[in-house]
Amino acid sequence: MNVCETEVDTDTPDGPMAVVVTEPAETPSNGGAWPTVVVFIDAPGLRPATREYMGRLADNGYRVITPDLHHRHGRLLHFEPNDVANNPDARPTIVGWIASMTDDQIQSDFQAALAACEVPYDAKLGVIGFCLGARAAYRAMQRNERVACGAGWHPSFLVDDGADSPHVTAGDLDRPLYLGIGEADEVQSIAMHQQFLNAAAGNDQITVTTFEGADHGFTWPGYPTYHEEAAEVSWTTTLKMLEITLN
Repeated sequence: MNVCETEVDTDTPDGPMAVVVTEPAETPSNGGAWPTVVVFIDAPGLRPATREYMGRLADNGYRVITPDLHHRHGRLLHFEPNDVANNPDARPTIVGWIASMTDDQIQSDFQAALAACEVPYDAKLGVIGFCLGARAAYRAMQRNERVACGAGWHPSFLVDDGADSPHVTAGDLDRPLYLGIGEADEVQSIAMHQQFLNAAAGNDQITVTTFEGADHGFTWPGYPTYHEEAAEVSWTTTLKMLEITLN
């Protein structure tokens, strides 16, 4: 299937934001619209690897929308692994990007992206998040009934000290959520997620798969942390969930 990518610029309360949209080039055979999936980026930003993932998803018949969550610092900023390895300022910059975002800001960006892309309000959505984006995907499900399912790959920040920490409400989630976690994750270990996992254990809507030897960032081919089994099992599981829920 041929896919096309466009960039849409929109306004948010915190300034302009780019939204990348990747979708099949042709219209569906039934004359309707392709199901929409929103991708929440990980800490290094919306980079070529993100776009490749979006293209793969679009090739399976989805309109994929990704807001540039780092827009408060510039347009479509990102770092590659080599940048982080060779630039001593890269990691502190990324940490600063993360620290500057709140749940409310991210969810506001989510709504702005949907509006900019003219997604019908009654359309069912899927959400996928990587790293900090997994928390954003959970919040989107928690706050929006139109979000029919979600996935979090190598998630971060599923547990915090706040009264509204995701783990507090995990047992009440009433739509499908998949989480893929590396057992060798040195950034967000399984132990850091344990309270969420304990709450999720009694909820049949939440599926958690852990992968021996997989580190944080196992998604991205060509990266040092790429783990083929974790990436492909997570891909297959997520795609099946989207097919069942959105089609």
